[in-house]
Amino acid sequence: MLEVKNVEMKYGDFTAVHDLSFTIKPGQIFGLLGTNGAGKTTTFRVIMGLLPPTKGEALYFNEHVGYHNVDEIGYMIEERSLLTKITVKDLLLYFGQLKGMSKPLILKRLDYWLDYFQIPEYKDQKIKELSKGNQQKIQFISAIINEPKLLVLDEPFSGLDPINTELFVKVVRAFQDKGAMIVFSSHQLDHVESFCEEIVVLEKGRAIIQGNIKQVKKDFKKLTIHIAADVDIDTLNNLPGVYKVEKNTQTFKVKIESESFIQGIFDYVKTCDNVTKFDVEEASLSEIFVAKVGGSREQV
Repeated sequence: MLEVKNVEMKYGDFTAVHDLSFTIKPGQIFGLLGTNGAGKTTTFRVIMGLLPPTKGEALYFNEHVGYHNVDEIGYMIEERSLLTKITVKDLLLYFGQLKGMSKPLILKRLDYWLDYFQIPEYKDQKIKELSKGNQQKIQFISAIINEPKLLVLDEPFSGLDPINTELFVKVVRAFQDKGAMIVFSSHQLDHVESFCEEIVVLEKGRAIIQGNIKQVKKDFKKLTIHIAADVDIDTLNNLPGVYKVEKNTQTFKVKIESESFIQGIFDYVKTCDNVTKFDVEEASLSEIFVAKVGGSREQV
């Protein structure tokens, strides 16, 4: 289990993280989100034991991260941190041995992952000769080569096409199935929504959204209704609970304040001609993120 308890992190007079707490259990994928400069990287470094917090603590199975347990952790940072002048094999031998692995085991796992990502021919090539997407694969391999129990992934899908993104997704799911704890951060909120059960959204170092994603969406209350019918857009805009109507090619997207207004809108739509669609959906995580982060900034 990973426990972050009332963590505060100051750099001089600047507070990067304010009183942050959350828990991640084995087999759980946890989303740590926020805009640039929100405090995510600082939080990652505290979790990894790279920065001692000003207040509070981060515990990995009731212990601080140190030389005795760091071999069980994998960390993929957003900025590429590869040694570009050496070969893929030499790089992974270096990273693997830092994690206490033997050379035969490193090479065995490296061959497996290079085959999995369909790049076995790059084993003896220098990192700088690889494309950005293939460098991303090597950085990912370096994070998982030791089969970590805690895997921290910061923007893991950056620079990947949809096919390679799916390969990454399958690996993350496989580690989850093995009981690994995964801390996941991405600006691609559709991935977060499909991956994570629990999230924290940081803004200026403070948690402005926190909890189970399903509950977060339920608590947000605002809904979207997709309508295909011969409706009058002005009438829709004036119905109780409607705060926005968007017209697309074949449908109308109606934003409402809560589910209590669905019946009134349905009563109007059923009087219209050519009704072929009336679908109600919860707000996406992206919508909630924009609403909450934008609201937080307006209050500053």
